[in-house]
Amino acid sequence: MFLARPKTFLLLALAFSAVLGFFQSRIDPYFVDVLTRIGINITLAVSLNLINGHTGQFSLGHAGFMAVGAYAAAAMTMFAGPHILSANAPMVVQLICFLLALTMGGLIAALAGVFVGAPSLRLKGDYLAIVTLGFGQIIAVVFRNIEPLGGALGLNGIPPYTNLFWAFGAAAVTVYVVTTMVNSTYGRGFLATHDDEVAAESMGIDTTRYKIVAFVIGAFFAGVAGGLFGHFNLTINPKGFDFNRSIEIVVMVIVGGMGRTGGVILAAVLLTLLPEGLRTLAGMSPSLHWIGEVRPLLYAILLIGIMLARPQGLFAFGKKPTPKP
Repeated sequence: MFLARPKTFLLLALAFSAVLGFFQSRIDPYFVDVLTRIGINITLAVSLNLINGHTGQFSLGHAGFMAVGAYAAAAMTMFAGPHILSANAPMVVQLICFLLALTMGGLIAALAGVFVGAPSLRLKGDYLAIVTLGFGQIIAVVFRNIEPLGGALGLNGIPPYTNLFWAFGAAAVTVYVVTTMVNSTYGRGFLATHDDEVAAESMGIDTTRYKIVAFVIGAFFAGVAGGLFGHFNLTINPKGFDFNRSIEIVVMVIVGGMGRTGGVILAAVLLTLLPEGLRTLAGMSPSLHWIGEVRPLLYAILLIGIMLARPQGLFAFGKKPTPKP
């Protein structure tokens, strides 16, 4: 498997990201848009897979953490940035400030993960899903009523710092961190919590602590993805982080195969390209214009077909990876 050597994967992925970033100006803007969204979706899906797949929880509030990171990073670059950077600040300094903004967005999202996870992760199954769903809705309402952050209209004029290097570089780091953590000795606690909480607790494993750790790490990377999204889209508003966005991320994890990082990456790529493929097909001929009108329906039918044919996940081949002793 291409993730068998995480350090080699990280170095190759970062090199690939640097090449993409270097040649970005020569790539069609449409493909840059699609590729950037693929990188951001990989970060979101892999981080949620740590919670839903490897630890066995069911979170429906990942878009809420994405929103926290997006607003926090955008606020730092828009409001604090002009006071820190001069008008002719070198590009390197601007990039360092952007890295700090992404890190700050991730940390604030992780802090939100602590506040949500600590009291709610003692719940299981549907109850946990309902709590995280409520969190996502609360976050949207809160940002909708904060006027300094744009209120219902959102924030506009966010600096365009995100490029292909940042999108795929963040995805590479996310995959590396999740893979090395799960395949470590410490990662056995995540897998034990997933397999049987009662048995794990009887062996002295604090399953609640492991669930909170997974929740916080997943929230951190969701916040980073939100920061990347805001600085690529150049505008954010609460509607962009609604329940549907959380469901999109959950579907990527389920289609890729719960607990299978490689499958989740492929699913994130596929489910980002699929709507674009349907949109392109609808524009190829006037006789196919109806595809554009029923595109969401066709997308849903395809997902239902995948789940009926491969309920364990479209890319769930072989056994789930287990940590080495």
